[in-house]
Amino acid sequence: MSVLMFSSRFNWNLQPNRLTSALAQRRAHGYPILDLTESNPTRAGLDYSPEIPQALARPEVLKYDPAPAGTLLAREAVAGYYARRGTEVDPGRILLTASTSEGYAYLFKLLTDPGDEILVPRPSYPLFEYLATMESVRVRTYSLGYHGTWGIDLDSVAAGMSARTRAIILVNPNNPTGSYLKTSEREVLARLCRERDLALVSDEVFFDYGFGQDALRAPTLAGYDGCLTFAMSGLSKAAGLPQMKLGWIVSGGPETLRHESMEKLEWIADTYLSVATPVQSAALALLTAGEAVQRQIRERTAANLVFARATLAGTTANLLHVEGGWYATLQVPRIRSEEDWAMALLEQHGVLVQPGFFYDFQSEAFLVLSLLTRTDEFQEGLRRIAIELGNH
Repeated sequence: MSVLMFSSRFNWNLQPNRLTSALAQRRAHGYPILDLTESNPTRAGLDYSPEIPQALARPEVLKYDPAPAGTLLAREAVAGYYARRGTEVDPGRILLTASTSEGYAYLFKLLTDPGDEILVPRPSYPLFEYLATMESVRVRTYSLGYHGTWGIDLDSVAAGMSARTRAIILVNPNNPTGSYLKTSEREVLARLCRERDLALVSDEVFFDYGFGQDALRAPTLAGYDGCLTFAMSGLSKAAGLPQMKLGWIVSGGPETLRHESMEKLEWIADTYLSVATPVQSAALALLTAGEAVQRQIRERTAANLVFARATLAGTTANLLHVEGGWYATLQVPRIRSEEDWAMALLEQHGVLVQPGFFYDFQSEAFLVLSLLTRTDEFQEGLRRIAIELGNH
């Protein structure tokens, strides 16, 4: 009887998988765990400025003056974030959200009708299926190929489109492959979007965390006018402050389309008014203080990546090339499934990693590691992975 009471959107298997169950048992018994999946910067041993809580103690937080796109002060702070990176963005192109997840929900409401489709990368972060289903939107995929470096399989983008496709989603750099969009790829995607009246949505939450420069890399799509575009980011990664719940969408494209999209986005945002006044009033201070957090994260991830390369050199594993972000992908021998690899590492060595199927890798066997993990924990975990590799 209760099945009829709830939306058909909830069609996922809610049972825990083997790895989740084994992890829960290990924690219940109090066994130690080297967590190489840590993605929460507030649990990663970073130093945060005392200016951050002070910024939330301003008298203006007691005033409520709702603005659907966000206050001008906060949008100017976001524009300043881009200006410090060499990109000029008009605050009028910026709309604030509580998170990039909410940003996706707004954009799906803007661009799609029930039953329409979005095109997302594979492999990539597994949230798309959930976010799209909640909006009655279907997900189709295009492939990222690996040939010493990752790149978009542009043929698969065209092949993945249908008459109901409404947007192409980029994660730039991708999570977990760490691959940035290249200028040549951007131009092909923009042409496809113009020809087929699609939007190009670029999730750029990890954009600041590159490992070195690349002349082939496309700049941020914030303010890009080659087609109707929406670039997203937020405090979660840009300042290492996921608890502050502030994200943003930057619109780009032909002027008429861009203005209409912003009008409709403001209408959607006005329905929810979800962005809190305190975080908007503190946005400039939080983004400024976040620069120091970013430096710590870049130093941590770069050092962990160097250690991983050195530790795994000469083993049977292949640490795939990564350009940026917080993650590294390890290709391990296909003598067992990646789930079995992850189970063995957890049960025999107390090391937690993510199997590739969490990110919809198209083949076996891959393990995903977080480079954000505390250095001592990461290094000990890598040593134990090397031991397990040496046993097979």
